[in-house]
Amino acid sequence: MSLSPVSVGQLLRTLGLSPQRPLWRAWQADPDAVAKWRAEEFPAIRAQAKKAGATIYFADEAGIRSDYHAGTTWAPVGRTPVVKATGARHSLNLVSAVTAQGMLRFSTYTGSFTAERFIEFCQQLLHDTDGPVYLVVDGHPTHKAKIAKKFVADTEGRLKLFVLPAYSPHSTPTNGSGRTSNTTGSGGPASRPRRLHSQRHRGAAPPAEHAPPCPGILRRP
Repeated sequence: MSLSPVSVGQLLRTLGLSPQRPLWRAWQADPDAVAKWRAEEFPAIRAQAKKAGATIYFADEAGIRSDYHAGTTWAPVGRTPVVKATGARHSLNLVSAVTAQGMLRFSTYTGSFTAERFIEFCQQLLHDTDGPVYLVVDGHPTHKAKIAKKFVADTEGRLKLFVLPAYSPHSTPTNGSGRTSNTTGSGGPASRPRRLHSQRHRGAAPPAEHAPPCPGILRRP
């Protein structure tokens, strides 16, 4: 018995299956620790922030490359579309922080992400935010560096850091933001090198309806 590719596709759809891009999860992650963080630790952070009048941000880092292309477009059957882009290879990194309401703050940079860059971003975040800032971060070494801890202590409560469980970047909505910038941001025609390597800047996210979807921990039941 043999089936054509079309018949196989129809059979799979009849069984309730569809082609999908999988979500990648680190096998080192501890599901119990993630579940506890969502069910106990984050609600406590949210209650503490409400009492202190603080804004909760989720922070993460991402990278964009000029030679990474994604996305699809429409074209006549049998005629593959051609998109002109730069042949040069260059990259740009960004660190961002987003709230449950979709307000996004970000800063671009080149080179490695260091504790000094993290502190600079925190200073910008404090400058742009009224009241205390509660920043949820992952276990990146820069977030635990001595100078970073000293900076947090010197803010006298204006900035507090909360570390996610190990290997659980999917618990922060900025991971989705970084993924979006890696696909849509560099999926279209690449920017010219001089435009891509722009100065550091901060910006607000688009309206909430266009903001990257936040994980379940940010949605009220």
